[in-house]
Amino acid sequence: MRYTLLEGSKDALTLVARVLLMILFVVFGWSKLIGFSATAGYMASTGVPMPTISAAIAVIMEFFVGVAIVLGFYTRPLALLLGLYTLAAALIGHPFWNMDDPERTSAMINFYKNVSIAGGLLLLCLHGPGRYSLDGR
Repeated sequence: MRYTLLEGSKDALTLVARVLLMILFVVFGWSKLIGFSATAGYMASTGVPMPTISAAIAVIMEFFVGVAIVLGFYTRPLALLLGLYTLAAALIGHPFWNMDDPERTSAMINFYKNVSIAGGLLLLCLHGPGRYSLDGR
């Protein structure tokens, strides 16, 4: 009884949550797509293996999977996949345990931001996209 206040808005709020959760991925995925050579160059400068392939994976995961989740297309498996990608990005891209301040603080914030986003993606995977989605039709 005490949790029924938003029950009638559950599907609309799930849509809003999907969009808010994906804004970061779609915006930065788009910038990686339109600046693909710079993205691959940056990845090469950080020592990421196979930087061009890694950049392509980043674009696919962030932009294309992000858009699919906004639309609610294959939401559960893609949310799980994007959550795993986000955890991997945290471990590879933000190794704060190997850094000194001030870089350490920034990397730690980004690491835990990624971990938190992965938690939200896991919830989306478990909860599903709601009625306002291509999956919900």
